Amino acid sequence: MSQKPKSQAPAQGTPASRTSPFPSDMIESFRAWRATGFASNRAWYAQLAEFGQRPRAMVIGCCDSRIDVQALLGAEPGALFTVRNVANIAPPYALDHEHHGTSAAIEFAVTVLRVAHVVVMGHAKCGGVEACYDRQSKKSEKRAGEPDEPPSFLDRWIDILAPAYERIADVDGDRATRIRALEKESVLTSMRNLESFPFVREAVANGRLTIHGAWFDISEGRLHVHDPTTGEFSPVAAD
Repeated sequence: MSQKPKSQAPAQGTPASRTSPFPSDMIESFRAWRATGFASNRAWYAQLAEFGQRPRAMVIGCCDSRIDVQALLGAEPGALFTVRNVANIAPPYALDHEHHGTSAAIEFAVTVLRVAHVVVMGHAKCGGVEACYDRQSKKSEKRAGEPDEPPSFLDRWIDILAPAYERIADVDGDRATRIRALEKESVLTSMRNLESFPFVREAVANGRLTIHGAWFDISEGRLHVHDPTTGEFSPVAAD
């Protein structure tokens, strides 16, 4: 009696996910891009590969799938050095033994690529900011002696925005109004955190770097930029 063949285990050190076929819709989308976007700009991509990237600005945006910073700002490949994370957070400077992906990107952008601008781009209906709001609200309502819930990766990350929550906790209005205020205040918190990096402070002091804040309203398709003179976010005129 013949034995049933055993399924072959992935090679040692090889992620099991590699045994699954790559999503076919992504393959088709790539083929379409290569036949159009790449084919018509082949010389430009060759130049990017040969001479490297020289972006003028860095954008710290949210990993929300609805926010496409490149398209929003009409940027060609090579124009923006973009970092995306939950709730578009720039963490405070902390040179320790933890993992700091966003901080490493900030350092690379400022000290190696020598970008002229760093933009923190927030947006409406941000799930990360909403999670921060709910977490901080729950903390403030926790009874004395009640145990804390075990923290998650998300919890530890969005706790960076706790100071922003404190600044909007007394804003008049309902929950939605305060969350929108937190979305904008979180951008300001990240801008302050950027200035805690010594190399950022030095570049700003030397006039080589400027820091900017923006907030994008998805449903209205309108960009609001931070005005340093008033401290407010003002919509960019449509024309």
